[in-house]
Amino acid sequence: PYQTDLLRDGVRRYLQLPADQTVLILHAKVAQKSYGNEKRFFCPPPCVYLSGPGWKLKQEQIKARDLGEEGFRVCGYMGLDSMGSSLMETQKLSFEEQPDAKGFGCAKALYISDADKRKHFRLVLKLFFSNGQEIGTFHSKLIKVISKPSQKKQSLKNTDLCISSGSKVSLFNRLRSQTVSTRYLSVEGGAFIASARQWAAFTLHLADERCTWSEFPLQEGYIRYGSVVQLVCTATGVTLPPLIIRKVTKQYAMLDVDEPISQLHKCAFQFQGSDRMYLCLSTEKVIQFQASPCPKEANRELLNDGSCWTIIGTETVEYTFSESLACVREPVSPVPLITALQLTGGGDVAMLEVQGEYFHAHLKVWFGDVEAETMYRSPKSLMCVVPDISAFGSDWRWLRYPITVPLLLIRDDGLIYSSSFTFTYTPE
Repeated sequence: PYQTDLLRDGVRRYLQLPADQTVLILHAKVAQKSYGNEKRFFCPPPCVYLSGPGWKLKQEQIKARDLGEEGFRVCGYMGLDSMGSSLMETQKLSFEEQPDAKGFGCAKALYISDADKRKHFRLVLKLFFSNGQEIGTFHSKLIKVISKPSQKKQSLKNTDLCISSGSKVSLFNRLRSQTVSTRYLSVEGGAFIASARQWAAFTLHLADERCTWSEFPLQEGYIRYGSVVQLVCTATGVTLPPLIIRKVTKQYAMLDVDEPISQLHKCAFQFQGSDRMYLCLSTEKVIQFQASPCPKEANRELLNDGSCWTIIGTETVEYTFSESLACVREPVSPVPLITALQLTGGGDVAMLEVQGEYFHAHLKVWFGDVEAETMYRSPKSLMCVVPDISAFGSDWRWLRYPITVPLLLIRDDGLIYSSSFTFTYTPE
């Protein structure tokens, strides 16, 4: 265990220059189960991004120690939880560096067999350096197993298959139902593209039809066909103009359907205010396609293959840690995730409950560079005594404006887990 002063100095250095390592897992909310010998690979495939300056630092440490070996590359295995530990059932991920310096890996051949009777499962990612040193084990969010996309009209009673405003989705297109021709809507260099290997998660917002694009107030609720929506890329913030989402039946856009949208439905996106122009792909490019009217049926428009998209809800889970203070030989997992804070009491007896997942007894809550007295309650709850503001130095006590400090969790070997949560002291 560290001496407190040494650790506090280290935490101050970390707060000035955080050398974080982040593992981001992107995956679909539902998975279609395989039948017999036919393997239905998860679509879009689960992806992992490694980011943050801490990866480079760690690799340089290993390089210096293992003189010139290739032991500092990151590799991983991904599989389904509780499948046994054999690596035969998992898929190896090798990470390639992208132009934005993030490492990217993708598990293209994962599936759930029909012998597996579970209704839900999680993905498990194990990361290593190529010298064999284990980094840690990371879990996805829960994934719901479905047998096939629901064809019947969705009722809002069955909300776990409906898609709500503000949730994240992925869109993919398959020409003639062939898996090899799958293309995902993605963003590269600020432009929308159709990629065969990388997919973007988009926040799907329900828009108010009476408003212009620039003022665009967002609405709550489940998304129905015929709604005006906006697609915003979660990673880059790049957005498409307002679109009307249409149900697709046998390559026709149905103009009079207003039922709720369901997972893995076929849909089309008509540019609002345009003359039958639809979002379409042409190999790698995303273009506009003009649909043909149907003289006999005014409520339909004929589309081409490239403007029929499949929609699916997606999840992201992000784990962040920093080994800058620790000489860690133990895996960094379980990486705690903070989801909420609850303050009780006030003045000298204020207590803060930290709620989340993957907590354990070797964690202490820190308010900036001040360690708080911490009690472990359960894997989902830690209690701590809020440090007095004078702990930040005698000058703070007389301030007349609020000060905000970041909340950290620090393991007893010096491993730092940062969070997006902060705590604000308000003058009485």
